[in-house]
Amino acid sequence: MEYVFLLEQVVNGLVQGGYYLLIALGLSLIFSVGGIVNLSHGAFYALGAYFSVTLVNLVGFGPAVVMSPIVVAILGIAFERFILRRFYREDPILSLLITFGLAMVAEQAIRMIWGAAPLSAVLPQWVKGSVILGEFLFSKYRLLMLLVVALILTGLWFLMHRTSFGRVVRAGIEQPDMVAALGIRLQPYMTAVVMLGVGLAALGGALFAPITMVHPAMGAEIITIAFVVVVIGGLGSFWGVIVAALLVGVLRGVTVHFIPAASEASMYVLMLLVLLLRPRGLLGEAIQKFER
Repeated sequence: MEYVFLLEQVVNGLVQGGYYLLIALGLSLIFSVGGIVNLSHGAFYALGAYFSVTLVNLVGFGPAVVMSPIVVAILGIAFERFILRRFYREDPILSLLITFGLAMVAEQAIRMIWGAAPLSAVLPQWVKGSVILGEFLFSKYRLLMLLVVALILTGLWFLMHRTSFGRVVRAGIEQPDMVAALGIRLQPYMTAVVMLGVGLAALGGALFAPITMVHPAMGAEIITIAFVVVVIGGLGSFWGVIVAALLVGVLRGVTVHFIPAASEASMYVLMLLVLLLRPRGLLGEAIQKFER
């Protein structure tokens, strides 16, 4: 039974890692292309959760999970056009300050619109219950989330490595001057990347709304973990963020099994060790600042 419980914690950790991954990947993409450390990224995650909770009563659970990231991605267009675009070539501290301020504004706006009391989404009947494999018991919905994250990762990898859009974005990350010399404007691609990044964060919020507490400060809580994952994986590294998110999730899951009180501290210890041994992160690489 001890082994079965530990295995359940590992799978729980993978689900938790997938949760972190959706947030951290968007954060890393925006930094990679635009050189912007977006402290308001957690606000888009929170908006995804709130839109999902609101829409689920109108259109049902599945459509709500699909629609809420789309709505947030559309908000991302305005976010990039009127805020981020002003700071690509400025001192990075300015973008940190403006996105931090935006995160505070978004949190208060959520309180004004939805109230300060926590909300919850109701799972549909078809994803309730558990899957039993021998002595192994696991939630159907958590397994479904793991599958969705895997599909999202596969689609994102295909987009970045098998399409002309992805080739331009990766070239813009590594050699922005060369891309500009070829007459390719990176600005439209940056808008698309911001939409994709905040949309991924919103999807994370929508997927986890039924199994977590939906409250105004949830964005501020998740952004710290997202930064830890990005730092461990390496700023700008696609595979580094994936490895780091799953590693942090499993580490926290296993730590809960042995030392419950140290669950949250374990990821900070891991980050410290990685920074001491490899300051770039596990798979980090040099990033050139985005230039228009």
